Amino acid sequence: MSHQSGIVWLASYPKSGNTWTRHFLHSLLKVLHGEGGTQSINDIGRFSSGEAGRWRYTKFAGKEITAEDYDSIPTLRPKVQVALADEVDGVAFIKTHNALLMDKGQPIINPAATAGAVYIVRNPLDVVISLSHHRGKSVDDTIDFMASEGMRTEISDKQVYEIWGSWSEHVHSWTRVQHPAIYVMRYEDMLSEPAKTFGGLARHLKMNPSPAELATALSMSSFENLQAEEKSSGFRERPEAATAGFFRAGKAEQWREVLTPAQVDGIVTGHRLQMEKFGYLPL
Repeated sequence: MSHQSGIVWLASYPKSGNTWTRHFLHSLLKVLHGEGGTQSINDIGRFSSGEAGRWRYTKFAGKEITAEDYDSIPTLRPKVQVALADEVDGVAFIKTHNALLMDKGQPIINPAATAGAVYIVRNPLDVVISLSHHRGKSVDDTIDFMASEGMRTEISDKQVYEIWGSWSEHVHSWTRVQHPAIYVMRYEDMLSEPAKTFGGLARHLKMNPSPAELATALSMSSFENLQAEEKSSGFRERPEAATAGFFRAGKAEQWREVLTPAQVDGIVTGHRLQMEKFGYLPL
């Protein structure tokens, strides 16, 4: 997983900062290319895209993919990813919420098409709050959802299914082995130390911005700016079921004011090992 060209996966469990990271990378590329103006949240498909678009799979299947085509997706996925890698000269930034697992004997992430990955992890005590708003479901329902091992989404009008697994399963799959081609960053560090965290990401990707270029890109992609644009222009990727804005809060430790002690205990019981690994056990 360290080719000079191919896919650089922008991977995370949902509501962990993936879209924010994409926006930063787009902003930085605009700055490095000498382009003026801010980066629209509705134009972050310019330098990156998703892998699960149903139309991509329909193209290789030779027929329209339907909700009944679960069995064909695992064999189509590696071909789709090779095609994504071949679309660009160099690396392609591709968003995924897939865990780094196997699916019916096929790798969900095709190593032959992969140059590397960025993995973003966030405290599940805060993820559960954001994800409950995103899904339009209760916190208790979302706690159970995040504990569901092997969980996969449905085939929809727009996307094929993804395999998220449980929160712990997802995090473990991407971080169980330290790999030089995988840059792991915590959402909380993106908030508290943006220059250090995003600067490290830029250097990992060999972008090497000057301090001034980095500062400009960070300002363009600040959470406040993302919220303001969503309020004024909307955001295409916000699901219809969402009960709040996509860029809802952008804060750490919301759980201290929102979750009950029983809810905290349930999440910690289900995810203790990975929470301890990333410093998320409540004090």
